[in-house]
This record gives sequence, structure tokens and C-alpha cells, in this order.
Amino acid sequence: MDFLTLIQLLDSTVRLATPLLLACLAGLFSERAGIFDIGLEGKMLAAAFFSAAVAAITGSVWLGLAAGIASSIALSLLHGVASITFRGNQLISGVAINFLAAGLTVLIAQDWFQQGGRTPSLMGGGRFEPITLPFADALASVPVLGPIYAELISGHSFLVYLAFAAVPLTWWVLFRTRFGLRLRAVGENPAAVDTAGVSVVALRYAAVLICGVLCGIAGAYLSTALQAGFVKDMSAGRGFIALAALIFAKWRPWYALWATLLFGLFGALETRPDVIQAVIGMKVQGQLLGALPYIMTVIILAGFVGKAVPPRAGGEPYVKER
Repeated sequence: MDFLTLIQLLDSTVRLATPLLLACLAGLFSERAGIFDIGLEGKMLAAAFFSAAVAAITGSVWLGLAAGIASSIALSLLHGVASITFRGNQLISGVAINFLAAGLTVLIAQDWFQQGGRTPSLMGGGRFEPITLPFADALASVPVLGPIYAELISGHSFLVYLAFAAVPLTWWVLFRTRFGLRLRAVGENPAAVDTAGVSVVALRYAAVLICGVLCGIAGAYLSTALQAGFVKDMSAGRGFIALAALIFAKWRPWYALWATLLFGLFGALETRPDVIQAVIGMKVQGQLLGALPYIMTVIILAGFVGKAVPPRAGGEPYVKER
């Protein structure tokens, strides 16, 4: 495998890891506050549809992004009302959101566009275009460092850079701010937070809203950057893979980055079976490569990656003592 092929493989890895990273960070905020959310998939799917639909209608990808985030926040608030206000089962609420998004996106898409549950293809200002960083073209011919900068670092859409910038920002918010300290405390011992005079409900709603924003960006990326429009079930299980990556990362932002890059690499290998053949010296079926992220998800959820201890109050509704 030559160096340029390796750079191209890593470039695909970054692109495919981006929605996983955003969804993983979304789940991290929610679960750190004690709200388990398996509805990441549904929020991403809803955001993917509404961002593509609004971008197709208005011709503005920024309005599409705003619509995607708004739709994801709406579903997050629905999950929050069910699990925080009414203290319902968080897992059932998440499953309901996934079913709701899967059905409504296709139904509304068919009603609006009559294209079999799809949106029109996005062009021009209706989608995020790659950004060429300064000096990328000039440095492209420089050995080693040139391809790394010009091909791997440069040439991604705005949302890719936003996703990677969100990792240190998430770390700083969770581990270097008072809000982050309180958020983590709510996931571990909400009664102690309540005793200190801090609203458990407000903190958990804040976490759910942040989760909605990040899922909205992830869904918008799928339909306005990674692809040029919405198609049925285009999230393709990425929300569940992000949850597996979150467990793999043990609810830590930097670990989440490496976990999602690993899953992104599996996805990239599906498109480059020649790389696998060059490395191991034998041909591998494309179906097996396509199943690698899901196989890895099952392995992680089965507990074969070491002990991962979730927040102690996770999944449990808080009932204030009188």
C-alpha cells in the first residue's frame, strides 16, 4: 500500500467518523447527566431530513442546518419531557423517538417532494462545500507533509472541523467549568446536587438540549455534506454505533474521538477492499467489510473491551425527597 493510498484511506476515515463523533459527544453530555438516550439515531435521521428539505426549498445550507438542529432539539425535548418531567422509562422513550423519526421523515418527504421518500439533490449553496485551507495547493507537491496537509487536513467541509473542535471544547466544559462539574454530579448523585440548591431538572434539560444540538449537526452533515440530499434511513445505524463508541470510550471526550475514528476506519475499509487485500494478501468479501462496524458494536456491547462503568444515576429518574 503506497503512501497516497494511505492518505486517501485516512481522509475517508475522517469523513465517515464525523457524524459518529458528533453523536457520540451528544450521548456523552446526556448520559453524563444521567439521561440514557438511545434515540440518537432518530434525532440524526430527523435532522438529516429537515436540513436537506429546507436547504432544497430555500437554497441555503445554513437555513437547512438550523432546521436540522431545531428538529433534533424538538425530539430531545420530547425525550426530556418523557424521562425527566414524567419520569418515564428512558429506553422506551428513545426507542419511540427512533420509530417516530423513521416513519415521519419518509412520510413528510413523500408529501413534500413526491420522490419516493427522498429530497431533491442539493447543489451550490444548498450543501456544504469542501474548504481549502491556506497554502494547501502550494504545499501539495511537498513530499510527505504536503499530502498530509493538502489531502488529509484540508479539503473537508465546515462541519468536519466543527466536530473535531467540539472534542476539546467538550472536555473543557465537562472538566474545567462549574457547569460541567454539576452536570457530572447530577449523573452520579443527583440528591447531593439537589441538597446544594442546584436544580437537577434544569441541569438534565440542559444536557438533553446540548445533545439535541450535536445530533442536529450530525444529521445535517449526513445530508448536506457527506451526501447531497436525504434518502430513507440514511443514518444507517450510526446512532447505535455512536452509543457503542461512547461505551468503548468510557464516557470521556478524547477517548470518544479515537473510538469514532476506529469505527470510521472500518467504514472506510468497506470502500477500499484493495487496501485489505494488499495488507493481508487475500481478497475479503465486501459484505464482511460492510458488517465490520456492526460486528465491533456487538463485541463492545457484549463487554469484551474491559469494564465500562456508566454514571451511577444513569437511567434512573430523580424523585425529590420531601
